[in-house]
Amino acid sequence: MDMDTSNRSRMAGVTLLELMAVVMVIGILGMIAMPSYRQYVMRAQRTEAKTALLRLQTNQERFYLANRTYGGNASLAALGFPTGMTENGTYALTIAGADANTYTVTATPVAGARIDMTQDAMCTTLTITAQGVKTATGTNPTSCW
Repeated sequence: MDMDTSNRSRMAGVTLLELMAVVMVIGILGMIAMPSYRQYVMRAQRTEAKTALLRLQTNQERFYLANRTYGGNASLAALGFPTGMTENGTYALTIAGADANTYTVTATPVAGARIDMTQDAMCTTLTITAQGVKTATGTNPTSCW
């Protein structure tokens, strides 16, 4: 009887080897999942930049109707962007070449933002023009818009 009791108590526990195997499997799954999660977060933040650019484009048309010219950087507050940043401050917005005929708006990642998109090599900047031409810079600019 004494032998049966010691075998039963020995089988109830988890060995160190089994515990290390579980930790290793969890570590491998984490290494696989982290890059996918990082790409998901970057795509979501790019959506913030695209939404801001499209909103600014719409506001530029309203501004044009009232002023017969498109607004430049000094008009960002009148265009609905008082800080010159996207909603979460991830991208800075700049307007270049604004006149009575055209403008170009660029969203550039802000270093040190809550989510730092300066590490996004695929889409470093997003741009839209008065004519609706959407472009981007980076290692894979065709996938940005």
